[in-house]
Parts: sequence; C-alpha cells; structure tokens
Amino acid sequence: MRQTLAALALIPLATAAAAQDCGGSFADFKQRMESEAVARGADPATARAFFDGVRQDQETLAADRRQGVFTLPFTDFARRLISADRINRGQANARQYADTFDRIEAEYGVSRGVLLAFWAFETDYGAFQGDFNTVNSLVTLAHDCRRPELFRPQVFAALELFAQGGLDPDTTTGAWAGEIGMVQMLPEDILENGVDADGNGTVDLKTSPRDALLSGAKMLQSLGWRANEPWLEEVDVPASMDWSQAALEIKKSPAEWEALGVAPRDGDWDADLPASLLLPQGHEGPAFVAYPNFDVYFEWNQSFTYVLTAAYFATRLEGAPVFDAGNPAPGLSDAQMKSLQQKLAARGHDVGDIDGILGAGTRAAVRAEQQRLGLPADAWPTTQLLNAL
Repeated sequence: MRQTLAALALIPLATAAAAQDCGGSFADFKQRMESEAVARGADPATARAFFDGVRQDQETLAADRRQGVFTLPFTDFARRLISADRINRGQANARQYADTFDRIEAEYGVSRGVLLAFWAFETDYGAFQGDFNTVNSLVTLAHDCRRPELFRPQVFAALELFAQGGLDPDTTTGAWAGEIGMVQMLPEDILENGVDADGNGTVDLKTSPRDALLSGAKMLQSLGWRANEPWLEEVDVPASMDWSQAALEIKKSPAEWEALGVAPRDGDWDADLPASLLLPQGHEGPAFVAYPNFDVYFEWNQSFTYVLTAAYFATRLEGAPVFDAGNPAPGLSDAQMKSLQQKLAARGHDVGDIDGILGAGTRAAVRAEQQRLGLPADAWPTTQLLNAL
C-alpha cells in the first residue's frame, strides 16, 4: 500500500484525530466520511451519490486477514506462481505489445519483463482482476481500525475518480484491497499516473492493456525507478563467508562482493552499482544481488517473498535461467515460526505481529540471535535456532 496525494485529498484534515477516525456504526462512519468529503471540497450531490449505496463487506475483512501464501518460503512461492504457461504467455504478450513496451522503455526506462511479471502475478495477464466491489472494499477497510490511515485517502481518491467519470461505485470491481485493473492500481495511483495510451480519451485499466502497462510504468517511475538499470541478478556464493553481510540494508559494489567470493552466476555483473546480497532461504539456498531498483518493488508490495519472486520472474521473462535452489535447511512450520517470533519478542526484538510471516523485523531479529549464538547469521530461521532459543 502506498500513500500518495489524490487531488481531493490536498486539503489537510482539521485534526489528527479525524485522520484516524474509524470503527463504530458503519452507517455513522459513512455519514462522517461523506461530510468530510464535502468539507474537502467535493460536490455534495456527488458525495451523496458515491456513499449512498456503500455496504460493509465482510469478505473484504476476511481476505485482509488471510494471506497465508506469504508464509511460503521463496522456492515454494516461486514455483507456485511461475509456470511454463505463464512464461509462454508472457513472451507472447511481449511480442503482441512490442510497440507498447518499446514506448515504455523509451519514456520511462522500465524494462518489459518488470511489467510483464506484475501483469502475470496481479491478474494472470488480465484474466482475473478481482470481483470485489471497489468502493465497498475501500470504505470497509477505512472503517476497520486495523489500518485506516492507509485506506481513508483511497476512499477520497475513488470519489474523485467517480466525479471524473472514471469509476462507478455500483459496478467497478477489483481486488479486495481496492486495486483496479490489469496491473492492480489503487485509486490515488490512477489519479496521479493513469495514462490514456491508446488515445481513446479515457484511462481504462481493466480492458486496455496499453493503458494499464503505460500507467504501471509511470507509477514505477514516480516511485523512484531508475531508468534502464537492472534490479536483480543471481549469484554464486562461497561455502563460507560473513553471512551477516547478506541484508537489504547493506550495499556493496560488485568489486567488494567479488572480494568476498560472490560472483554472478552467468559470469558478468549486470551493472557497476551498489547492490545487496539476498539469501531468501539462508546460505545454502538461492542467492541474488539486488540493485537500487529492487527497493522500488517494496512500494508496490510489502512482502519480501512476493517482491523477490516478481523481480526474479521479470529476469526469467528476459532470458535468465531457472535459479539454483541449492539445498537449504528446512524452514519452520507456521506454529514453529510463531513460537520463534514469540521467543524473539520476549528477548526484546521488534518482530511486529506474531503472524508466522518472515518479515523484515523477524529476519533482523533472527540474524541478531544467530550472531549471538555463533550460528551462520544468514537470517534464515531453522529448528536449530528455535531449539537454541
């Protein structure tokens, strides 16, 4: 989720408390949102028409709380999402829309594999874009007190799209979190980065691949994508090194990595840029270096596993070989991971929610405890570490 500025949201809220307003009667909450929209400058009749039919969606709340796929280790997740069929269709789409990708690379510097991978993972190249009512989902999530600050701006952005004729609160559908179209963009992002690539006078992200792809590229550029630079490269690592150097926040030049024994799998570095060493399943599993553009992926999705898989698939679509899975130590079960997080939290580490997901906080805590215990500090939790704790 991202927070950008929709045109309607430029007027600041009256108080900080209003920004966090959530919960209570859903009907009362809708009325407060409508009143706030009018106070921000929305036409009263438009706001009334927008909010009038909104209904709380329990399926949206259920979907928000069940994201178990992100507990899978990288190799399992990648094998689930990447298939020969998806690669073949991606290459076919690259040929069919070659002129569009040429334009994207010329105007935004975003490589075609990057957008093809998002297109594949988000909607299976447009085949399934989600059937949740977009406005119902956004208002439901804004009312829910788990993350209202993320979704309230999207409600007002959706209202602005409605006022412009780009969204119908009764019929527009998409993902459970409010994303719309082939590459799943939130209303704020559509307002700021929507592109009428096919020149028909409208930005249609649901049925026009050209509009969707150009809009996605513009959004990536706005998020900091560095034109015509790589994002990920597979590497070989030596049998032993200081594994604590494998972290997103640690960046070294290719020469510095070479001095530690790290080498590109294909023999050549993609660029002479600062890069981080990534070991998604520890020092005996797959290994990659991530260039600056890799960080932009986290503006699209916060899951490390999803981001790495999308970035890797983008390289596959452009000719990279299947990654070397290595022989990583078995990961933890969901119950074991939650137990580990509880133990880490009890030792003062900030691991966030006890959710069984190997997020950035849990990885950092695992690395710190591995170093303390004299284990390979590769941030990959194992039963050995769990037992040692």
